[in-house]
Amino acid sequence: MSAQSVKAGIEAWQRADYGAAVAIWRPLAERGDADAQFNLGQAYRLGRGVPINLSQAKTWFERAAGTGHLDAETTLGLLLFQNGEQAQGLKWLRQAAEQGEPRAMLVYGTALYNGDGITQDRALGYAYVSRAAGIGLAPAKDTLAQLDELVAPADRQKAMALIRASRDKEPETPRTSARPNRVAEADPVTPKPAPSKPATKAAPPAASKPAPKAAPPAASKPAPAPSGAWRIQLGAFSQRATAEALYHRLSGKPALAGRSPSYVAAGSVTRLQVGPFASKAAAAAACGSLGAACFPVPAK
Repeated sequence: MSAQSVKAGIEAWQRADYGAAVAIWRPLAERGDADAQFNLGQAYRLGRGVPINLSQAKTWFERAAGTGHLDAETTLGLLLFQNGEQAQGLKWLRQAAEQGEPRAMLVYGTALYNGDGITQDRALGYAYVSRAAGIGLAPAKDTLAQLDELVAPADRQKAMALIRASRDKEPETPRTSARPNRVAEADPVTPKPAPSKPATKAAPPAASKPAPKAAPPAASKPAPAPSGAWRIQLGAFSQRATAEALYHRLSGKPALAGRSPSYVAAGSVTRLQVGPFASKAAAAAACGSLGAACFPVPAK
């Protein structure tokens, strides 16, 4: 009965009746249904059927992840990692990576290779990224191409042995959030920190390859520049280069057209904010259409 009810919520979500979906999932989530908990977390993360509330999203993802829900482990790990909570994020990403989840393998593997918030192990990091690329994850293929220029032959041989051993333990087709009872759209942007501590030379950060600028419109009068006192915050990062890479990855999205990034220092992290927007509602609408974990903030 529970599975059918969760499915009914998915059907409402697919009709864009987000309020009805949330109303179906909430009592199930409160009774401990992990799929409903994950879906409710997605609703709070995206601001659909409820206001955007990343704290509530985190709470529901944690409850589902605590039951071993693979999609919740991955989404929670990515959300924490993207917002500067690396240690906690990597804990969940490791659990998901060990079960063969490709996004988790990419981020956890890159952190291992860099020694970023974790004991460095270049061979194991390369192995995780290679496994994610082998499953077909496009960002993992890009990262693997960078690592292929950096990894010493001995480390690569060791990595190949680790990959062969892992195939006996990990599912060839890992579970993903495309399962019928789980909200599958608009996963958090997968952080892709460029290798920062290679043995020989540094891989170029993703920010060094900005998206090409769009051709100017044919109209003779340019559109007025956006104005307002609101921005959207896309994350907090331990390295500014990671924030820049995320902005360049998203800068071609229509929701960000004509708007500029701000890199706001806050202690040991850099917050990526983009704006301006005319109102809080306009900023929230941009977050919803962007498909990335973000929320409105006043411009300072």
